[in-house]
This record gives sequence, C-alpha cells and structure tokens, in this order.
Amino acid sequence: MRIAMLTKEYPPEIYGGAGVHVTELTRFMRELEPVDVHCMGAPRDEPNVYVHGVDPALEEANASLKTLSNGLRMANSLGDVDVVHSHTWYTGLGGHVGGKLWGIPHVATAHSLEPHRPWKREQLCGGYEVSSWSEKNAMEHADAVIAVSAKMKHAILDAYPAIDPERIHVVLNGIDSQLWQPRPTFAAAAEETGRSVLGELGVDPNRPLISFVGRITRQKGVPHLLKAIRQMDPEIQVVLCAGAPDTPEIEAEVTELVQTLQAERDGVHWVKNMLDKRYLQEILTASDAFLCPSIYEPLGIVNLEAMACGTAVIASDVGGIPEVVVDGQTGILCHYEESDPEGFERSLAEATNALVGDSAKAKAFGEAGRERAVTTFSWENIAEQTIEVYRSLM
Repeated sequence: MRIAMLTKEYPPEIYGGAGVHVTELTRFMRELEPVDVHCMGAPRDEPNVYVHGVDPALEEANASLKTLSNGLRMANSLGDVDVVHSHTWYTGLGGHVGGKLWGIPHVATAHSLEPHRPWKREQLCGGYEVSSWSEKNAMEHADAVIAVSAKMKHAILDAYPAIDPERIHVVLNGIDSQLWQPRPTFAAAAEETGRSVLGELGVDPNRPLISFVGRITRQKGVPHLLKAIRQMDPEIQVVLCAGAPDTPEIEAEVTELVQTLQAERDGVHWVKNMLDKRYLQEILTASDAFLCPSIYEPLGIVNLEAMACGTAVIASDVGGIPEVVVDGQTGILCHYEESDPEGFERSLAEATNALVGDSAKAKAFGEAGRERAVTTFSWENIAEQTIEVYRSLM
C-alpha cells in the first residue's frame, strides 16, 4: 500500500503540533509501508518528499486562496497511490479533490477545528470563512476521519453533526520516548554538548524553575500564564520559549506583559527563537514543572514532550489534555472557564506554588509522567493503528 501524506509543515519547517505529528507518524509508518509526503514551503532534498508552491496568478491573493491553490497542486500530483491522508484545513481540499480525481480513499486527521477557534478571524480576516469551508468540506466528505483524542471526536461531531460517528476513529498523538527523555542540565549539559542554554540564559540552578513552550496564539493562553506568574512565589524562575506570534496585536500584548513581569521580578527569561530539541529537553528536564495554559487543545503534544523528559505538568483541563495529563498522578489540572479568566490564572499560580514547594511530589509526578509517555503514547502503535484505518477502507 502506497500512502500520500498531505501537510503544510514538514522538516525543517515545523512550528506546531500538527507538523510534529506528521513528521513522527511518517517516520514510523515508513517502517511498515511506503509513504510520499506532499508539503508546502522551501524545497526539500529528502526522497519521496514533494513540495508544492502557490499558483503564480494568486501570489497577491488572500492567504487562504493561496493555500487552496497549494492543495489543488497536491491533488494533481498524487498519481499512483492507494490512499491520501490530509492534515488540517491547509491540505483538506487537496485530499478531497485528490481522492475524487484518482478514485482513492481520503482520510482526514483533525488536529483542531476552525469553528472552535473563532479568534482566528483576527488573523485571517475573510480568509477564516474560506478556511472554515475547506475544513468542513474535507471533514464531511472524507472516507474516514481521525481524531487525535476522544474529546476531539466529540468536538468533531459537535462542529460537523452530518458526519457519521462510525467514520471517526480515535488515534492518539504520540511521543518518541527515546528522542524525548531526561537530559543533562547546566554544567553537565555544557560538558556533553558544548553548550548549556540554561547557563547562557543565566538561570540559577539553585532556584525553582518553571517553563513554557509554544506559539504566541490565543489558543495557547500565554497571556493567562504571564498574569498567573505575577501571583507566584518570586523565587520561581521562568523560561518562556514562545515565538511565531499569530498577529501583531497578540505579540504586542505578550511583549507588554513580559516587560511588566521582568520589571517586577528577576529570573524571567523569554526565548523568542525556535530552539533545537536538545536545548528544549535541557529546559524541560531542569524544570520543576511545565505549564500548559491552553484555552483550546485537541491533545497537546508539548505536554507529552515534557512528561517524556520526566517533568511534572500543570495544565488547563480543556480538550484532550486530561487524556494525557492525569490529575494528581502526572501533574495538576486547572479548570478553565472563559467567563472567569482571573480564577483560571489564580488556580495556575496556586497549583504552581504548591507543587514547586513539594519537591518529592513534583519528582513523583515527573516519574509517573515519563512512564505514561513510554507505555501509552508509542508512535509505533500509532503508526500501526493509522494503517489499520487505511486498510478498513480498501
């Protein structure tokens, strides 16, 4: 069986969880079946990876129209494959049209849903209506839909009730627990790799540390985290790995909040550029807790990455996060309610102060999280489950 994987992101251009998912799924799936990758962006030199550009006639068009032209070029190039698998609305049209054009099954993975992300209107303007249409079309007409969590399956049915529930398959996101594992920190990291990113930032190894990794977008709840930190023990240091802002407005908001924090307390470090995995792993391993204040999260690979590094997680209880972070076992879940942002921020602060103040509990949560990441979220199993979805359509 030859598989065509359609994605916007693919190495080295990855900025979100969907890109991580496609990369790892493809890597492990190729041990079982041949996989062609169709992606966007700069040229790649990896075998069986094909890059598709924008129709030149649409170079000045709305970004959503340019994306649809990418998808049509993907559809046209599929050729001799047995199944096409699209990821996110960016490639949904390519999967739908490609499936019809070549007479092959189309599988669509839902990593997020446009109807549940209304704040994207400020980012995409009129393009939001186009992206919403593209996603709806792909989801409702796909031969099978993969949800990355059980909560995501319910969300799909809520957004698109016309879909037969039997066509939706739950296949969780995963983690490579050999790649993501506890790493040396500070002096030990510098000795092993020649560099300690924590040392370069000026992080004090004798003070508690929390961290965040994610894009600056409404979805990730970064402003809530920054407001919560103002209520945390001033001894707690923060490493905020946050970049790729969705809009100038949220970038300005986050910048102002960080500057306010830095004026009030020391030990607040903002890393705007994307770090190599080994440096992220050093930060995660050294952290007493990793914080995930997302207000929308279908599953949350970043929590798995932290858990695989042996770090306790403090996260919101939205979406699929409770399917990853076990409250009271691998971390602490804080209730998010849109109508009570101050309560959410207060609970993040209280949970962090309590956990950082109990090093034995934080260590136990980290060890349990590592075990859960290894045993429950194996990419080998996820690749096999995904191929079984394909086979059910043949």
